[in-house]
Formats: sequence, structure tokens, C-alpha cells
Amino acid sequence: MPVISNPPFLVGVDGSPIALAALRWAAVDAARHNLPLHLIYAIGALGDYESGFELAQFDFDSYRRGGLGALETARAAALSEAAPIAELEITTELVDAPPIPVLRDRSKAARLLVLGTHGLGAVNRKLLGSVSTALARHAACPVAVIPETVAPPDGPVVVGVDGSRSSVHAVEIAFDEAAFRGVELVAVHTWSGFLRFGSSDQMQVEGEELLSRSIAGFGEKYPEVPVHRIVAEDRPAERILMIGDKAQLIVVGSHGRGGFAGMTLGSVGQSVLHAAEVPVIIARSASDHGTGETGAHRGG
Repeated sequence: MPVISNPPFLVGVDGSPIALAALRWAAVDAARHNLPLHLIYAIGALGDYESGFELAQFDFDSYRRGGLGALETARAAALSEAAPIAELEITTELVDAPPIPVLRDRSKAARLLVLGTHGLGAVNRKLLGSVSTALARHAACPVAVIPETVAPPDGPVVVGVDGSRSSVHAVEIAFDEAAFRGVELVAVHTWSGFLRFGSSDQMQVEGEELLSRSIAGFGEKYPEVPVHRIVAEDRPAERILMIGDKAQLIVVGSHGRGGFAGMTLGSVGQSVLHAAEVPVIIARSASDHGTGETGAHRGG
């Protein structure tokens, strides 16, 4: 697949308040980056994901009408949210298929896939929760998972750094987001005494050197972004969550130094994704998905 010069922000829509909150977040970020927004409502009922429901139980005509209405509501909300920043190009798509494979496929041509943390109602909460989790593991582009609560607008962007290839992608995304938001970037690296091969002082120095190498070059590319570095002995997810509590965005890699291409989601990313109360971006890429395709996060 060729690299798309103006890849859209892709948003899963389901008509719920939490999905609408994710949509508003995506509209603002897409407007900042001067990128289009593509909204998808997938009315398939998890037919191939063992939902426990027969497809015949669902009234697809009713679902289509509801989906069209949800897309129109989402489009109006996105235009309104983005209006103070920039005029937003929006396309919509209603798909008669389960959401996970549809969004996973569309993510191959997207800049960012944006999802809410949960859906509407007892069944749909499980539905969209499973969609968000599955796509954080298997999408071919970065995945943003957005809670309904509003993050501090003046908070920093926090990124976890461990020196892995996935971490480098996370650093690139984090610098880009901090630049467009006009906020500080907090780069966090932790080391473990359990795996210590030297003194605490030596581990601290090596951690600081790793962090410096990991962000080298980005300061020149993004000179407007102030960077605060944190290197400490701690569990990475716990320290990222503690610092990220006051952040407006947390960015983590899809897997760490022990990961490999095609791996789903590392323990740190999974822990942060499930515990954070602010937006989280999982820095996935086409190579993580195993497609062999490449693309850049920056656009506009």
C-alpha cells in the first residue's frame, strides 16, 4: 500500500456519550494538524468474536438508521469543536460488518485511530471496550483511547522511554503532540533494582544516557518544546501513571525492549491503557501489524 500524503484521523462512532467525547478530542487534534477526519459506524454485532448473540437477533434496519443518525450527530459535533481552530474536512462511513476487522483494516491508511473507552449500555460497554482493547493490540497505526473525563488543558504530554524501536516511535508522536498543543514534554525512563547489574549510581547514569540518546535530535526538530527528563528506579507503568495523572496526554510504545514485530501489546502499555484517566496513545505502526508498510506520524 502506498504512503498516503494526507492520512485521516479515523474515529469509531457508536452514538454513546463516551464515543462522542473521543470524537471531540479527535476533531481538535485533527484540526491542529490540518488533517481530515473519517468517521466510521460499524453495525456488525461481533459476529466473529463470540459475542454470544446470533446475528438474526439484531434489527439491522434499525441499526442502520441509528448509525446514520449517530454519524450525523458526530459530524456536527466535530465541526463545532474544530471551528475555533480550523475548517475540518470530514467523511463518514456506515459499514455492515463487525467493528474490529473494519477499523483494523482502515487503520492501514490512517494517521491515528481514535476510540472511546466504553460504549453505551451493558452490551455495548463490553462491545466498545473490547474494540478499544483489540485495536490497541492489532491496529496498523497509533491508537488513541479517550476517556469521557476532560484532561487538564494545560497539562504536559508524558512519554514512556525504554530505548526500544517502539519507544522511539512513541517519542516522535509525543514531541509532535506537545508541539501542536504548545505544552511541555515529560520524558520518563525507569530502571529496576531487581535487574540491577551495577550500583544504583551506575544504573542511574546509564538510564540518563539512554534517555538522552532516545530523545536526541527531536530537540532540534521541535525547538519550541520544553523537555523535562525523569530517570528513576521504579516500575515503568506506575511511574508513568503517577506523572501522567496531571497530564493531558500519555504516549507509550506498543511493546518494549523484549518485544518483536507483530507482538500485540506490552505489559507497560496494557497497564497504562487500562489504568490511566487521561487520553493515551499507543504508538503502533504498520510494521507492528506485520504488513511491512511504513508511514510517518507528522502531517499538515
